[in-house]
Amino acid sequence: MNIKLAALLAAAAFSCTSQVLADEPDGLVLPPGFHASIVAEAIPGIRHLAVRGDGAIYASTTAPKDATTPSGIVAIHLDANHHADKIEHFGSVQGGTGIRFDHGALYAASPTGIYRFTFAKNEMIPSAAPVTILDGMPAGGFNNRPIAFDGKGNIYVSIGANGNICGVAPAKGQKPVGQHPCPGLDNRGGVWQLKANKTGQKFPADAVQIATGLRDVDAFDYRPGDALYAIMHDRNGTHNTWPDLVSATDEANIAEEMDRLVKGTNMGWPYTYYDEVRGVRLMAPEYGGDGKVSPPPGIYATPVVAFHPSHAAPLDMVFYQGKQFPKSYRGGAFVARHGGLGAGGSGFDVQFVGFDAKGKPLTPISFASGFAGATLTAAAANYRPVGAAVAPDGSLYVADSKKGRIWRISYSGK
Repeated sequence: MNIKLAALLAAAAFSCTSQVLADEPDGLVLPPGFHASIVAEAIPGIRHLAVRGDGAIYASTTAPKDATTPSGIVAIHLDANHHADKIEHFGSVQGGTGIRFDHGALYAASPTGIYRFTFAKNEMIPSAAPVTILDGMPAGGFNNRPIAFDGKGNIYVSIGANGNICGVAPAKGQKPVGQHPCPGLDNRGGVWQLKANKTGQKFPADAVQIATGLRDVDAFDYRPGDALYAIMHDRNGTHNTWPDLVSATDEANIAEEMDRLVKGTNMGWPYTYYDEVRGVRLMAPEYGGDGKVSPPPGIYATPVVAFHPSHAAPLDMVFYQGKQFPKSYRGGAFVARHGGLGAGGSGFDVQFVGFDAKGKPLTPISFASGFAGATLTAAAANYRPVGAAVAPDGSLYVADSKKGRIWRISYSGK
């Protein structure tokens, strides 16, 4: 079978959107052969997930809304039927979303630091105090701090920019004017690499910048044997500020893009944005753009995938390396999309991005939907996917931010 035919068959398998034969909990819609079950619920502030080698789940949390809400990291022990039988909170690391396991140790990020927890034998809650891997990241602005490992002893962290755009506050009735160079890119708006096993590192002195021009990133993972990938939340409110230059349709086409990051990558924020429908990079209005003019070639990288429609808030991404799902899923990325704040109804799902035999990403397709229910708005949605992780047995966990629910998606072929 030639490569082209194989790719077409794989794409057909991924895009099979017929309803599942069995009812799924909470109205979830999955491809044939996949089924969901509820693992845990009522976990406040849940964000990203990490799974230990023995199957225990650990979740990062946002800052608590009040003194009665538990904070820190959530540890979830599962029974033989994949249901939570013990849930505990520990530590005080919160608000940064990033959480991963590497060589049996748990790494968690706050807006200003990255910490490592080690476990004695099979203890669920680490008795040892965490050690600081990195300290000194700038707070404020976008506080998402996703982390990823390359399997070569390096850890990567994305630091969000300080705002939506980088313009000087205008006089009344005037439009913002872009700052050049943008101070929002000073130790922000990019990705940095540091040593995973070295403690006491200081930012920025001990970190190596890999990429710049990234407004805000929360979905972030390293594809084994390939490179680091990130999904950027690009600018908002462009049509409202420049209605004569950027139409409402053009605003909806400002890409939420998957970017392949290598050292020196520049993804263009705040000077440019990428129109995913036209497939062109355009100058931002505050930097002289008119919705038509592109920057000079060779400066900014091109996204490898653009999600449509955008403004769907992709908040987590994990590359699938398990063996439970069909082979065509291996090496592809599951993306949890939280759902936009407007009434456009985009997101509220888990998308899958496959890769062809040459390592080229394919068009995203829906893998799990139905989380929101009948009304696709943030306020009325039943559930909003916020985190994803792969279990040792190859099943996929998906977390919800509204009611603190976690589902396990498994494949039986039936």
